[in-house]
Amino acid sequence: QVQLVESGGGLVQAGGSLRLSCVASGRTFSSYGMGWFRQAPGKEREFVAAVRWTDGRTYYADSVKGRFTISRDNARNTGNLQMNSLKPEDTAIYYCAAGSTVTPLRSTYLYWGQGTQVTVSS
Repeated sequence: QVQLVESGGGLVQAGGSLRLSCVASGRTFSSYGMGWFRQAPGKEREFVAAVRWTDGRTYYADSVKGRFTISRDNARNTGNLQMNSLKPEDTAIYYCAAGSTVTPLRSTYLYWGQGTQVTVSS
């Protein structure tokens, strides 16, 4: 079992930055991958970014490529999502998730955090 706890959400003006963190605890995390998803009101949960824990390879949705950076800290079992140049359309609840591999599909991920709200004002 893996427990995930997100932090770092908040309210920011368009063009600003936020850094989300996700701390994993429970069973050894070294063989997993971590993904970030987001869900805006009335919309489906969508893939944002993912990082493969073994080698740090990263993947991004086209909508955030060049603005968001995902990283991992193996020693702390922590994944981070640095979000720059934020836009109002980035407003959503952001969830981190863990799975045995990394893909853009929600079904890949076995464990989910509780989510953290990100609001970008125009």
